[in-house]
Amino acid sequence: MPRFIRCLLSSLLLASSLSGAIAQTAPRSGSSYGIELQGFAYPYPLKSYAFDSQGQHLKMGYMDVAATGTPNGRTVVLMHGKNFCGATWEDSIRQLSAAGYRVVAPDQVGFCASSKPASYQYSFQQLAMNTQGLLAQLGVQRATVLGHSTGGMLAARYALMYPEQVEQLAMVNPIGLEDWKALGVPHRSVDQWYERELKLSADGVRKYELSTYYVGRWKPEYERWVDMLVGLNQGPGHKLVAWNSALIYDMIFTQPVVYEFPLLKMPVLLLIGDADTTAIGSDIAPPGVKEKIGRYNVLGRQVANMIPNATLVEFHGLGHAPQMEDPAGFHQALLAGLQSLK
Repeated sequence: MPRFIRCLLSSLLLASSLSGAIAQTAPRSGSSYGIELQGFAYPYPLKSYAFDSQGQHLKMGYMDVAATGTPNGRTVVLMHGKNFCGATWEDSIRQLSAAGYRVVAPDQVGFCASSKPASYQYSFQQLAMNTQGLLAQLGVQRATVLGHSTGGMLAARYALMYPEQVEQLAMVNPIGLEDWKALGVPHRSVDQWYERELKLSADGVRKYELSTYYVGRWKPEYERWVDMLVGLNQGPGHKLVAWNSALIYDMIFTQPVVYEFPLLKMPVLLLIGDADTTAIGSDIAPPGVKEKIGRYNVLGRQVANMIPNATLVEFHGLGHAPQMEDPAGFHQALLAGLQSLK
């Protein structure tokens, strides 16, 4: 049998196995949400964008929130991080809308309220194209793109692909400010990522986020986002959610954008919690490598110097999600940075 046929049959068997697991896997603890996060309350009406990609019929959940303040004619597109969803932008949506912006907050394919395909070649280019299709359907021709964490990598890729449609790029503690594999972080296979994601637990997520995202300071309101992430993983789509997560981690690790930052020509706003230590693969990195990666107090300034038209705002002592740790201070800086475009 030719090798390409064997590979195709293997992919089809894997897809069948993962799809069948949706109905067979029961939640292990805590909340349980549907495979597209059914049962979790979004802060604004959740809509759906249907499209075809890679031979499949897929959909993206999204929120499209009109300005509640005096409309300023501008649109902000929000791109969530790996362990986040469009819903985690709740405070930012409210602040931006009150300031006169239309806000579009999609969930990317593989995440949250969007499709979890059993087989998908993930790339930041593909996710950018998916997002561009959504914006075209909504009639958004030009926007400010704001990305957090992995969403920062996607926002940068989107800006590189569609520069004429991005009036301003803003990134909040984006990951990918360094190339981990080039710095010596060991490679994990998709299978290894998958086994890791199958073991996701509320205690594990909480411990990781406490040390990395929130610098040892936990607030009760963070529990909602742990519940969201773990409830999705431990719901009836457990294996398929974990498989998509594994594919996405491989995309993040193998598709650095840092080398292309000098090509960004639009105004760029970097919002950096300088106590952040996020780095993909740091848990398996040798000690000598681990101590050198994820240093946002250094990375923010390095990247600001790489981008021709960058403005850096540092939040001293804050971690990976300054918009959650200090909403008032963060949104004051964000709105000032967006208004500086005028």
